Amino acid sequence: MQTTIATALPTSSASVKNLPVNLFGSVMGIAGLALAWRGAAHLFGSSTLIADGVGLLSLLVFAVLAVAYLSKWAAFPEAVKAEFSHPVAGNFFGTISIAVLLLSNVVAPWSAALQKLVWTAGAVATLVLGYVVVSRVLQGNMTPANVVPAWLIPGVASLDIAVTGGTWGHEMNMLALGIGTAIAIVFYVMIFSRLVHGDPLPTGMLPSLMVMIAPFEVGFLAYVNVTQHVDMFAAMLFYFGLFMFLVLAPRVFRRSVPFGPAWWGISFPIAALVNAAIKYAATADSAAVVVLAGVLLAFLTVTIAVLLVRTLYSLYTGKLLAG
Repeated sequence: MQTTIATALPTSSASVKNLPVNLFGSVMGIAGLALAWRGAAHLFGSSTLIADGVGLLSLLVFAVLAVAYLSKWAAFPEAVKAEFSHPVAGNFFGTISIAVLLLSNVVAPWSAALQKLVWTAGAVATLVLGYVVVSRVLQGNMTPANVVPAWLIPGVASLDIAVTGGTWGHEMNMLALGIGTAIAIVFYVMIFSRLVHGDPLPTGMLPSLMVMIAPFEVGFLAYVNVTQHVDMFAAMLFYFGLFMFLVLAPRVFRRSVPFGPAWWGISFPIAALVNAAIKYAATADSAAVVVLAGVLLAFLTVTIAVLLVRTLYSLYTGKLLAG
């Protein structure tokens, strides 16, 4: 990709106009961490207060970002329109709908009615966004350099409907599973081909490579939630996602990659991996898998903490919203 979101929306000083939509990836990561700790309470016997605390944090972050982005929309509608129309940035609007879906599971223990309401809103928004993104791609004349891992977010968003949906949403879950699986497969092949045959990704976009593990781990969670059991196919999805994580991690975690909002792109794929590991460990007769789940959970917790601290520091110094 020859241009970044920042250059597409130039400004001269710190302003809400520069608030990137991909910051909603932080809500996905934090909510995913909350759900992981909830699973850990069953697997390791940890306190549910950890999950509840992280869950409340994810709700707070979402509320702050929602107000801020609505302010951006009200004050700078053309900037939001440009971001939504951007062939790369537009895909990150999927982080909003995924965040809503994950938050529906965060609030589930507190209110079943609220869970259904939030999930329904997230599911509808996700399907509408998926329709828009696929329609846009089929218009043709897409620059090969813009075929990047962020394209997978709308596909993963559809799968998250099935991840978070209950038995009361079976048909919606099946619709989402079908759409998400097909989109994820087609886009994954296109992105993989671009990464092999095209120019390397710009340094600032390297963290988004971690999105490449999401279809497999979110696919695992969606499949298990719909079928209500872990079978050999589910295990294959989990282990290939784990393999891709090990392949991509050395390319992503480099000192040469500058910190920015794009780093939150690593949080939700890793959160999906951790949640899948915990769910798989709960059924697998293997101490090694249980240990793996624990190590991954610790890694995710530290990663989210570091990202949160660095983001707050970036906001404090004015760099986060600088043009």
